[in-house]
Amino acid sequence: MFDFKKMMAKEKYAVGLNIGVSSVKAVKLKFSKDAAEVVGFTLEQNQFDMESVLKGIMHDFGARRVNISVSGQQAITRYIDFPKMKLEDLKQSIRFEAQKHIPFPVSEVNIDAVILKDLPDNKMKVLLAAVKKDLINQRLRLLRDLGLEVDIVDIDSLALINAFDYSYSQDPAIRSKTIALLNIGSATSNLNILDDGLPALSRDINVGGNNFSQRVADALNIEFKAAEELKLDKDRQKQDNVKAALEPVLAKLGQEVRTSFDYYESRSITSVEKIFVSGGGSLYPGLDALLANMLSIDVERWDPFLKILIAPSLDQEKLKGVAGQMAVAVGLALRA
Repeated sequence: MFDFKKMMAKEKYAVGLNIGVSSVKAVKLKFSKDAAEVVGFTLEQNQFDMESVLKGIMHDFGARRVNISVSGQQAITRYIDFPKMKLEDLKQSIRFEAQKHIPFPVSEVNIDAVILKDLPDNKMKVLLAAVKKDLINQRLRLLRDLGLEVDIVDIDSLALINAFDYSYSQDPAIRSKTIALLNIGSATSNLNILDDGLPALSRDINVGGNNFSQRVADALNIEFKAAEELKLDKDRQKQDNVKAALEPVLAKLGQEVRTSFDYYESRSITSVEKIFVSGGGSLYPGLDALLANMLSIDVERWDPFLKILIAPSLDQEKLKGVAGQMAVAVGLALRA
């Protein structure tokens, strides 16, 4: 997590760039003495010409430095019990211990770790992150060829936690609970479980918004693009048709979420009490209610801009309409 007070020492800017399968999201934040303010945002469909999309975004933002993230099978997070030690000692020993916990040779990955909390019996809980070097280098080459420098490479699920933590961590009704963050992207959904405000489990689920849209397209005999547009259609009859079409594929996502909860709860004294959903795949009307019914748990949408000021020059209604899709980008920009 970040030390916000230190970051406020002088005014500065940061750009979070989330390059997804179907779209590119970017958020520019200005940090001043006592606040963060969004001064730029964009969501562009990532179809054929990635370079043109990125050039346009960075031209509009006037930015040359960005924070990015990765996800998928080549990005691994693990929560491990370690003997208690100082952070500098952990950094020196982590590569030797990592091989026990990741499916790749340590020579093929970039590794980092952070101490989450102390445990009984002179132990501590550590978050280990490992990403294949090939994946990072590919992304860095793309951006450097466009004249962009990367300050931070994060993992989507951890950036998501960062955004949620900034706006919601001080709410005692939330912090005292064990909750889950479910970000439904186009191809992958990121799931995190937070216990007392700290991450306790993170995983990627290979079910996403594209699966929902394809199911709706097949069930209603319409084009994929038309199915995507139904996310925002307010017609009651259409919404009912969409809900019926969504149920089979949503059941698959729900089962993966439930399996993750069962795994966590088998190793913990707490149970997940609430799910906060975000991401483009969550926009279908009634999806949160369907998921809540399937899992018998409260499901709520959340706003990553809740505690962030909005520059008067921005289109606030447009920002409100895409806020749920910007959570990872917000979390990246907060890593200033």
